[in-house]
Amino acid sequence: MGELKAFHVKDEIRILGIDDSALISDTITIVGAFFRGGLWLDGVLRSYITKDGMDATDRIIEMVLRSKHSSQIRVIMLDGVTYGGFNPVDIVRLNGETDIPVVVLMRDIPDFEKIESALSFLSEKEERMDIIKKAGKIHKVITKDELNPVFIQCCGIEPELAARVVKISSTRSNIPEPLRVAHLIATGVVLGESRGKA
Repeated sequence: MGELKAFHVKDEIRILGIDDSALISDTITIVGAFFRGGLWLDGVLRSYITKDGMDATDRIIEMVLRSKHSSQIRVIMLDGVTYGGFNPVDIVRLNGETDIPVVVLMRDIPDFEKIESALSFLSEKEERMDIIKKAGKIHKVITKDELNPVFIQCCGIEPELAARVVKISSTRSNIPEPLRVAHLIATGVVLGESRGKA
């Protein structure tokens, strides 16, 4: 795993939350919402990945490093480790090439058997599964409601600090605002109106 970043988690920590749009074509829009904690949206980034492709890691790295906000981002927050269907994000590489800690957020613990079964229909299935498993240990986090916990994986940051970042930024619901807003923007731009849950 990447080198752990030692930093104080402030209420207005700069977070880039990234989510994808609906799977309505082979080119999928991904949106980054650059937030101060869970209160202030300071910028929006956009890129494209291939549906069920293998380019999500590269595109996210490029999106982060080309951004004028790059030097201010303290945490990259992902909605799961696959985008655009089963286009996996290598969080170890993402952390290593950006030098920014990565936190993956999930509503539920992934069913790896189901994922492996779905991947059997795609090329490079072993490589995809390796990237998904590389994201590491899953930790439970209570943000707003004990009945609706979220689950995280992280790289380049201690799980306790990652959990604190998730809690600080979950101001409106049990999902951190950077991810919730990235989802609203991505689906709204592509579908004409935002839909579904982040």
